[in-house]
Amino acid sequence: MPTIRPIADLRDTSKISELCYKKNEPVFITKNGSGHLVVMSMDTYDKQMGLLDIYRKLGAAECQINEDVPLLDGDEVFKRLRNKHGK
Repeated sequence: MPTIRPIADLRDTSKISELCYKKNEPVFITKNGSGHLVVMSMDTYDKQMGLLDIYRKLGAAECQINEDVPLLDGDEVFKRLRNKHGK
């Protein structure tokens, strides 16, 4: 269930910060009963941006598959990386 708070609650920034870290999810702020802002902790933001990056990369990979771009062998990719970085 999403956390929804009125914009007046932003006056107590410590309370909103605590709520963001406690819930580990975005807090939706309303103004005059309608959605207005979304506030979240840096940890939650970083996780959301990481997921977005993964979804973008998956989308690009699906496009390559649909365009019949040849797939790389996983073992070969890791072998090249080890050789390049000396591990």
